[in-house]
Amino acid sequence: MASLTLKRKNRGSKAVKEQQKIAYLFVFPYVLMFTVFIIIPVAAAIYLSFTYFDTVRAPIWVGFDNYINILTNDDVFMQYVIPNTLKYAIIVGPGGYILSFLLAWMLAQLAPKLRTLFALIIYSPSLTSGVTMAVLWRVIFAGDNSGYLNSVLLNLGVIIEPIIWLQSKEFLLTIMIVVTLWSSMGVGFLAMLAGILSVNTELYEAGYIDGIKNKFQEMIYITIPSIKPQMLFGAVMAIVGTFSASGIGVALSGSNPTPQYAGQLIVNHIEYYGFNKYEMGYAAALSVILLMVVYYFSRISFKLFGSKDE
Repeated sequence: MASLTLKRKNRGSKAVKEQQKIAYLFVFPYVLMFTVFIIIPVAAAIYLSFTYFDTVRAPIWVGFDNYINILTNDDVFMQYVIPNTLKYAIIVGPGGYILSFLLAWMLAQLAPKLRTLFALIIYSPSLTSGVTMAVLWRVIFAGDNSGYLNSVLLNLGVIIEPIIWLQSKEFLLTIMIVVTLWSSMGVGFLAMLAGILSVNTELYEAGYIDGIKNKFQEMIYITIPSIKPQMLFGAVMAIVGTFSASGIGVALSGSNPTPQYAGQLIVNHIEYYGFNKYEMGYAAALSVILLMVVYYFSRISFKLFGSKDE
């Protein structure tokens, strides 16, 4: 009897080992790609951030010099890049996130066919690349009489001469924010819409029995708690999109750095030092700073929308 039990255990352990091998085989492609495209580039960036590297000679170890220069000697970074990035991130990040949720919630109240139509209209700008968007918006904000906005304002008598919108220190960052918000309804918006549509309708019925009186209370007490995973996904996508979608400023203005650094964000600063000045070590240090900022805000999102046991 004991030998029979032992044989069964051995068979069971062999079956488990075979299943583990199959599982590892399925996971291996993902692990390989994650290592090649995420872990290795991040590790390389961290290493290069402590070196002077001009892409021609071998990297020279300089320790924390790049980080010290960023915080003490880089006047553009401290005077323009940080304020511009903070303003852009505060408005586009939470603003686009809240707008995505509200639009998803409103669309969920519509009939299926109408909802699909409006969802496609709202989502389609996010499929457009930054360069393509810039072509459209540069026509609207062209700095002569042919620009759509200038033409309208001139005809209405609001202005007496054309405004060079995309080269203006006063308007460029605002235009960047408007364009980014217009195109920010991406996969995060679709995830929240899908989450809202998947909420059990019986919860709403039970809520009204328990005292919920209007749609706003329904949204606060039932909808949002029921779609926390989708809210978390949307928050992470909004954070990543906000700090990475800065190429629109260069595409609109046609230069990097942007005119008078009006739309210079941290990603533009990284590209300028990396691909214009070929100071890859300095650009890597800026990239590491950006990575830490994105990680910090992502952790905040996990605390707000993640489950308690995470």
